[in-house]
Amino acid sequence: MSNIKLFDSKQVRTHWDEKTETWYFAIIDVIEILTGSSIPKRYWSDLKRKLTKEGSQLYEKIVQLKFEAADGKKYITDCLDTPSLLRLIQSIPSPKAESFKQWLAKVGYERMQEIADPEQSIERARENWQKLGRSEKWIQQRMTGQEMLCIQQHQNIFF
Repeated sequence: MSNIKLFDSKQVRTHWDEKTETWYFAIIDVIEILTGSSIPKRYWSDLKRKLTKEGSQLYEKIVQLKFEAADGKKYITDCLDTPSLLRLIQSIPSPKAESFKQWLAKVGYERMQEIADPEQSIERARENWQKLGRSEKWIQQRMTGQEMLCIQQHQNIFF
């Protein structure tokens, strides 16, 4: 299933692979948005060479899919899945990418804290649900439900 997502009022061509349950994004669309380049294919070509020289394995994760271009014809286009696209975005010096990069760093740091102290992930979940407007009753039911699910899964392992 192919789809188009909008970011900053610009199109990003996407494809959902049902078999692997993975989203793929057209790299040149993302590059055009982040850099404002009038020739995103060239920017991508130069960036691929640079990343390969630096030893990045991002090149190995590229999937080529056929997408419709502005002229109505379908062309093979380099695409990346979500984690690989996030890595690519980190390589693009762009004011538009900077807030995204900061968010990624914050999320990564929080995840490391949660690994060291799992209770923090519970507190973060509670805070996120509160920000989404969930009631305290809903949050408590959700957390109790998750706890029960974990207990059931644990019991299934041993019985």
